[in-house]
Amino acid sequence: MSVEPVHQRGHTDRRRFLLIAGLPLLTAGAGLTYLLWPGRTRPSEAEVRTDTEPLNRRLRLFLGELTDAHWLGYDIDESGGGDRSIPGPDSRVRLVGVAHLSAGGAAAITGRPEHAFAPAAPSELSELPDALKQYVPAAAWQHSPGFDAYANETGPEGTPSGRYLFDTARDLVQFDIMYLYT
Repeated sequence: MSVEPVHQRGHTDRRRFLLIAGLPLLTAGAGLTYLLWPGRTRPSEAEVRTDTEPLNRRLRLFLGELTDAHWLGYDIDESGGGDRSIPGPDSRVRLVGVAHLSAGGAAAITGRPEHAFAPAAPSELSELPDALKQYVPAAAWQHSPGFDAYANETGPEGTPSGRYLFDTARDLVQFDIMYLYT
Protein backbone atom coordinates (compact mmCIF):
# COMPACT_ATOMS: atom_id res chain seq x y z
CA MET A 1 0.00 0.00 0.00
CA SER A 2 1.45 3.33 -1.07
CA VAL A 3 0.86 6.54 0.73
CA GLU A 4 0.28 9.59 -1.41
CA PRO A 5 1.61 12.90 -0.18
CA VAL A 6 -1.04 15.18 1.18
CA HIS A 7 -0.99 18.74 -0.14
CA GLN A 8 -2.53 21.28 2.10
CA ARG A 9 -4.57 24.03 0.55
CA GLY A 10 -3.43 27.59 1.12
CA HIS A 11 0.25 26.80 1.14
CA THR A 12 2.34 27.97 -1.75
CA ASP A 13 5.39 26.05 -2.69
CA ARG A 14 8.70 27.82 -3.01
CA ARG A 15 8.77 28.08 -6.84
CA ARG A 16 5.30 29.55 -7.05
CA PHE A 17 6.21 32.09 -4.36
CA LEU A 18 9.36 33.16 -6.23
CA LEU A 19 7.39 33.50 -9.44
CA ILE A 20 4.66 35.60 -7.83
CA ALA A 21 7.13 37.81 -5.95
CA GLY A 22 9.75 38.00 -8.70
CA LEU A 23 7.55 38.87 -11.69
CA PRO A 24 6.70 42.42 -10.54
CA LEU A 25 10.36 43.05 -9.67
CA LEU A 26 11.48 41.78 -13.05
CA THR A 27 8.90 43.97 -14.83
CA ALA A 28 9.94 47.07 -12.87
CA GLY A 29 13.60 46.36 -13.59
CA ALA A 30 12.95 45.98 -17.32
CA GLY A 31 11.02 49.26 -17.40
CA LEU A 32 13.75 51.13 -15.57
CA THR A 33 16.39 49.67 -17.88
CA TYR A 34 14.39 50.84 -20.91
CA LEU A 35 14.08 54.38 -19.56
CA LEU A 36 17.77 54.66 -18.72
CA TRP A 37 19.11 52.89 -21.80
CA PRO A 38 22.01 54.81 -23.46
CA GLY A 39 21.24 56.61 -26.69
CA ARG A 40 18.00 58.23 -25.62
CA THR A 41 18.35 61.98 -26.08
CA ARG A 42 16.19 64.86 -25.01
CA PRO A 43 15.43 67.75 -27.41
CA SER A 44 17.68 69.99 -25.32
CA GLU A 45 20.52 67.49 -25.88
CA ALA A 46 19.82 66.94 -29.58
CA GLU A 47 22.50 67.66 -32.13
CA VAL A 48 21.94 70.81 -34.16
CA ARG A 49 21.22 69.91 -37.76
CA THR A 50 22.63 71.79 -40.74
CA ASP A 51 21.05 69.88 -43.63
CA THR A 52 18.59 71.99 -45.61
CA GLU A 53 16.70 69.38 -47.66
CA PRO A 54 14.00 68.69 -45.01
CA LEU A 55 13.50 72.44 -44.48
CA ASN A 56 13.35 73.24 -48.19
CA ARG A 57 10.85 70.43 -48.74
CA ARG A 58 8.47 72.04 -46.22
CA LEU A 59 9.22 75.78 -46.52
CA ARG A 60 10.41 76.45 -50.10
CA LEU A 61 6.93 77.33 -51.41
CA PHE A 62 6.72 80.52 -49.37
CA LEU A 63 10.34 81.22 -48.31
CA GLY A 64 12.33 80.20 -51.36
CA GLU A 65 15.56 78.20 -51.19
CA LEU A 66 17.14 78.10 -47.71
CA THR A 67 20.88 77.74 -47.14
CA ASP A 68 23.26 77.69 -44.17
CA ALA A 69 20.66 76.44 -41.68
CA HIS A 70 21.00 75.56 -38.00
CA TRP A 71 17.92 73.84 -36.66
CA LEU A 72 16.33 71.18 -34.49
CA GLY A 73 13.39 68.95 -35.27
CA TYR A 74 11.78 66.72 -32.64
CA ASP A 75 8.46 65.32 -31.43
CA ILE A 76 7.63 67.41 -28.37
CA ASP A 77 5.45 64.65 -26.93
CA GLU A 78 8.31 62.17 -26.69
CA SER A 79 9.62 61.62 -23.21
CA GLY A 80 13.36 61.66 -23.46
CA GLY A 81 13.53 61.97 -27.23
CA GLY A 82 13.03 58.28 -27.95
CA ASP A 83 9.57 56.91 -27.37
CA ARG A 84 6.49 58.29 -25.76
CA SER A 85 5.66 57.27 -22.24
CA ILE A 86 1.95 57.33 -23.07
CA PRO A 87 1.02 56.32 -26.63
CA GLY A 88 -1.11 58.78 -28.55
CA PRO A 89 -2.60 59.02 -32.00
CA ASP A 90 -0.99 62.37 -32.85
CA SER A 91 2.56 63.66 -33.16
CA ARG A 92 3.53 67.26 -32.61
CA VAL A 93 6.84 67.87 -34.35
CA ARG A 94 8.64 71.14 -33.66
CA LEU A 95 11.03 72.63 -36.22
CA VAL A 96 12.97 75.55 -34.79
CA GLY A 97 16.04 77.32 -36.11
CA VAL A 98 17.53 79.92 -38.39
CA ALA A 99 18.51 79.85 -42.07
CA HIS A 100 19.74 82.15 -44.80
CA LEU A 101 17.41 83.11 -47.63
CA SER A 102 18.57 83.87 -51.16
CA ALA A 103 20.06 87.35 -51.67
CA GLY A 104 17.27 89.89 -51.20
CA GLY A 105 14.83 87.17 -50.13
CA ALA A 106 13.99 88.66 -46.73
CA ALA A 107 13.36 92.12 -48.22
CA ALA A 108 11.15 90.61 -50.94
CA ILE A 109 9.00 88.85 -48.34
CA THR A 110 8.82 91.69 -45.81
CA GLY A 111 8.18 94.26 -48.55
CA ARG A 112 4.82 92.73 -49.52
CA PRO A 113 2.17 95.16 -48.26
CA GLU A 114 -0.53 92.50 -47.73
CA HIS A 115 1.49 91.03 -44.85
CA ALA A 116 2.16 94.33 -43.03
CA PHE A 117 5.49 93.45 -41.42
CA ALA A 118 6.57 95.43 -38.35
CA PRO A 119 9.50 95.24 -35.93
CA ALA A 120 9.10 92.19 -33.71
CA ALA A 121 8.29 92.88 -30.09
CA PRO A 122 10.37 91.02 -27.48
CA SER A 123 7.30 88.88 -26.71
CA GLU A 124 7.20 87.75 -30.35
CA LEU A 125 10.74 86.37 -30.34
CA SER A 126 10.85 82.60 -30.20
CA GLU A 127 12.09 80.88 -27.08
CA LEU A 128 15.01 79.02 -28.60
CA PRO A 129 16.47 75.81 -27.23
CA ASP A 130 19.91 76.41 -25.70
CA ALA A 131 21.62 74.44 -28.48
CA LEU A 132 20.49 77.04 -31.06
CA LYS A 133 21.10 80.34 -29.25
CA GLN A 134 24.66 80.69 -30.55
CA TYR A 135 23.47 80.57 -34.18
CA VAL A 136 20.76 83.21 -33.96
CA PRO A 137 22.20 86.72 -33.95
CA ALA A 138 20.70 89.67 -32.16
CA ALA A 139 18.99 91.43 -35.03
CA ALA A 140 16.25 93.80 -36.03
CA TRP A 141 13.73 91.00 -36.54
CA GLN A 142 10.49 91.73 -38.37
CA HIS A 143 7.27 89.80 -37.86
CA SER A 144 3.86 89.61 -39.51
CA PRO A 145 0.88 87.65 -38.17
CA GLY A 146 -0.48 87.86 -41.74
CA PHE A 147 2.57 86.10 -43.15
CA ASP A 148 2.36 83.47 -40.39
CA ALA A 149 -1.25 82.74 -41.38
CA TYR A 150 -0.26 82.53 -45.06
CA ALA A 151 2.66 80.17 -44.33
CA ASN A 152 0.65 78.04 -41.89
CA GLU A 153 -1.91 76.81 -44.39
CA THR A 154 -2.30 73.03 -44.35
CA GLY A 155 0.07 71.32 -46.74
CA PRO A 156 1.29 67.86 -47.65
CA GLU A 157 3.63 67.75 -44.64
CA GLY A 158 0.92 67.98 -41.94
CA THR A 159 -0.83 70.92 -40.34
CA PRO A 160 1.71 73.61 -39.39
CA SER A 161 1.42 76.47 -36.96
CA GLY A 162 4.25 78.76 -36.16
CA ARG A 163 6.08 82.03 -36.32
CA TYR A 164 8.52 83.38 -38.86
CA LEU A 165 10.85 86.31 -38.15
CA PHE A 166 12.99 88.01 -40.79
CA ASP A 167 16.22 89.99 -40.71
CA THR A 168 16.48 91.92 -43.98
CA ALA A 169 20.07 93.11 -43.34
CA ARG A 170 21.39 89.53 -43.23
CA ASP A 171 18.68 87.75 -45.31
CA LEU A 172 17.83 85.50 -42.37
CA VAL A 173 14.63 83.77 -41.36
CA GLN A 174 14.08 82.50 -37.83
CA PHE A 175 11.36 79.89 -37.65
CA ASP A 176 9.55 78.11 -34.86
CA ILE A 177 6.95 75.80 -36.36
CA MET A 178 4.81 73.02 -34.95
CA TYR A 179 3.48 70.32 -37.26
CA LEU A 180 0.53 68.24 -36.12
CA TYR A 181 0.41 64.79 -37.67
CA THR A 182 -2.77 62.82 -37.09
